[in-house]
Amino acid sequence: MRQLLWMVLALAVSLSAGCTSTSLGSANYAGPDSVQPQKPVQLLGQLALPPGAIIRGDQSLIIGAGDNWVGRVVMDVGKDMDAAYRYFLESYPAQGWAVVSAVRGKTSLVVMTRQERTATIEMAEGGWGSSGTVTLTMAPRNAAVFAPTKNP
Repeated sequence: MRQLLWMVLALAVSLSAGCTSTSLGSANYAGPDSVQPQKPVQLLGQLALPPGAIIRGDQSLIIGAGDNWVGRVVMDVGKDMDAAYRYFLESYPAQGWAVVSAVRGKTSLVVMTRQERTATIEMAEGGWGSSGTVTLTMAPRNAAVFAPTKNP
C-alpha cells in the first residue's frame, strides 16, 4: 500500500510539472522539449505579442526562428479580448502588416500580410472566469496550394 502511495505521488508530481506555462513578460521562453531556453524575440523575430501574453508551449509549433519562422503560437491573453483584438489591429499595421480581413465575434479572426508572409490570428473568448486564447499562425504568403483530387 505504501508503494502505491509513492507511485501515485510521483505520477502527480510529474504530471503537474508538464502543465506549466512561460510568461512572455519573463526573459525566457522554452518549448516543451527545449534544452536551452530562448527569448521570444529569438523565436518570433520582431513580431510583437500582446503585453502579458503567456505562450502555451505544449500547443505551439514553431519551425525556424527569427523573422522567418512558420507555424503556430497558442497563447493566453487574459480576459479582455477586446484589448487583444485592438492590439493586433493597431500594432501590426504599424509594423508594416496589411489587414486582409477582420471579423469580430465570440471567435474573432484577423488575416494580415507583410512581404511574403501571412499571419492568421484567431481569438476565442474564454468561458466564465477563464482567459481568452489567441492562436497566431504564420505561413508563407504564396505557398503552393494543391486542390484535393477525387480518386476514381
